[in-house]
Amino acid sequence: MHKHTVLLGSMLLVLLAGCVTINVYFPAAAAQKAADQFIGSVIDQGTAQAGKTGTDSKAPAVDTKAPSGGPSADVLDLLIPAAQAATPDLRIHTPAIDAIQTRMQKRFRDILGPLLDDGVIGFTQDGLVQVRSLQAAPLSLRAQVASAVAAENADRNRLYAEIAEANGHPEWVSRIRETFAQLWISRAHAGWYYRDSSGAWKRK
Repeated sequence: MHKHTVLLGSMLLVLLAGCVTINVYFPAAAAQKAADQFIGSVIDQGTAQAGKTGTDSKAPAVDTKAPSGGPSADVLDLLIPAAQAATPDLRIHTPAIDAIQTRMQKRFRDILGPLLDDGVIGFTQDGLVQVRSLQAAPLSLRAQVASAVAAENADRNRLYAEIAEANGHPEWVSRIRETFAQLWISRAHAGWYYRDSSGAWKRK
């Protein structure tokens, strides 16, 4: 009992002194899972609803009752917020993100998929798309290539920023972009092009 009281008192003193720092780390594994679900819904078409299930689900309840004689869970929650103690999921569904997803799915189905199949465009190391060879595009699509690429990149840039904002950490945007960039390339179909770390075009 005395040991628990001393421990609780020490924790309170540290908190009051303003020396407690909650380390909010970037949830890399959750980001990879979220990126894989989102990208799968865009590339594979028809998996969007499957990607929504489970992403925002709550973690299983954990018994936070303290042993008899120890500090109560209510007091501990004041010291270490439960949201920080649990491993977070990455939220990828808000009205803004879902609207971007819908536009990207349609654009991919209508024009980007065929352009990737023909080697006209490819994925870049910064999570965007880029024209590789306009001459490889069918004449009927050449006039639309530049506008489609610009619209796609605008949505991708918005997507990474929106995910960071939705999770309350706008400073995560570069890590989210990096994670998505890796998954776009990993998810690319055989025959599609991407830029490697040196900037050279490679074909899967």
